[in-house]
Amino acid sequence: MVGGLALSFSIFTLLGTLILRSLPVSDGIIRWAGLVVLVLLGVGMIVPRVETLLERPFSRIPQRKVGSNRGGFVLGLALGAVYVPCAGPVLAAITVAGATGKIGYQTVVLTLMFAIGTAIPLLIFALAGRGVAERVRAFRRHQRRIRVTAGVVVIGLAIALTFNVTDALQRAVPDYTASVNQALVNKSGLAKALGTKQNSTLASCAQNTASSLQNCGAAPSIKGISRWFNTPGNAPISLASLKGKVVLVDFWAYSCINCQRAIAHVNAWHARYKNAGFVVLGIHTPEYAFEHVASNVEAGAKRLSIKYPVALDNDYGTWNNYSNESWPADYLIDSTGIVRFASIGEGEYAKAEGFIRRLLSAANPAAALPAATDIPDTTPTVTQTPETYLGAARENSYAGASSQGSGVQEFRFPPAVPDDEFALSGVWKVSDERLTASRDARIRLNFQANDVYLDVSGTGTITATAFGKSRAYRVSGAPNIYTVVHQQDPKRGSLDVTLSPGLSAYSFTFG
Repeated sequence: MVGGLALSFSIFTLLGTLILRSLPVSDGIIRWAGLVVLVLLGVGMIVPRVETLLERPFSRIPQRKVGSNRGGFVLGLALGAVYVPCAGPVLAAITVAGATGKIGYQTVVLTLMFAIGTAIPLLIFALAGRGVAERVRAFRRHQRRIRVTAGVVVIGLAIALTFNVTDALQRAVPDYTASVNQALVNKSGLAKALGTKQNSTLASCAQNTASSLQNCGAAPSIKGISRWFNTPGNAPISLASLKGKVVLVDFWAYSCINCQRAIAHVNAWHARYKNAGFVVLGIHTPEYAFEHVASNVEAGAKRLSIKYPVALDNDYGTWNNYSNESWPADYLIDSTGIVRFASIGEGEYAKAEGFIRRLLSAANPAAALPAATDIPDTTPTVTQTPETYLGAARENSYAGASSQGSGVQEFRFPPAVPDDEFALSGVWKVSDERLTASRDARIRLNFQANDVYLDVSGTGTITATAFGKSRAYRVSGAPNIYTVVHQQDPKRGSLDVTLSPGLSAYSFTFG
């Protein structure tokens, strides 16, 4: 059985993502189908008649093709198809390879080694469990009760998965293996096998604060793009076609406030230098699920007045090719295709524009460049509240007595909200990435910043109260950022936001 499971697990892990991507079904349908199967298995363990019905389609397989003494191998093959352990970066590397179709011999070997490593403890537990069951008379006497109990546990697991209870449990249990996991990945041999840190030179350039241009190696290609816009006929663009031009590869996400502040400068550079041989490629790599939707990205780009080409990097192909880890991030490429400067996060705009001008002059010494831009740098320079996620999956500053959990719940404000944390009041539907207002829904935030922005979607009204003043905002459409507090100097304060039913809030960001 364990042998069949290891073989099946290897095949399905390598090819499963390729198969699922080819099916015309959404991730949600696949998830619900899996939950239904779990419930049926649980019911079958409790009710023998249902178990007989479930087994009937498979009853002839061992008799006709395998033989009664090899049925365990067939059962292992079936189990391997649904056995998906949480294996951290190792399994992630395998599944990404499958999703991108880049399955080489290294990936196959890594998968087989992982399957063998998984199979060994399973075999030990299976043999030990069988030995205990054979020697302890109580197991044989209460076999029926054990099966019923196991069936109840399986159904309970399905219910917990339905309401995302397992997510709350994962957050509540400390990850004692995280440091070991990271130490393993950081070792050069494993990092190379996993395909991480592919562009260590780029990472070094991004961390270098030198005031001169660098040689960061040949620019990685633009790959894995699902769609382009702001190009002639929305046709794709390759870096090879831009040889002779100076190119800025800008990683962004439309609901990222840090990106929005940076895009004011990128827009200005595009407008000022596009006729001098300068090209901006905006690589939109999503942070939230709603940022995968092309219409949302196009609407966001229009609101930000983006005129340069934009590529939808929904599968993180280009993001991974650049070993990028942040929004925003810029990689400046000279006319020969070499990355000469990398900037992670906000700021350094004057330095970046100076490098753009130097590379343009090097590419065409006879050209006369227009005057430099003069866009205020609004990068926060004082300590402020960090970005605050409101959904259950990345809850990082909730001030309630316990975890938010998931599903529809009623909340009450605590007596006090600590610095840089938020609390809830009223009835909310809590999801992984957002909070959806139901009845008397309010958020209280203790913040320090000049400006507070709320990422919200739906149709309705938000009312923000801070420093004794209230203001109402009309909300309509896809997720967008609304300024709910604006002041000249950063101050510590308390913000109360009331959302009308149906509105969804994703995060607070600050400036």
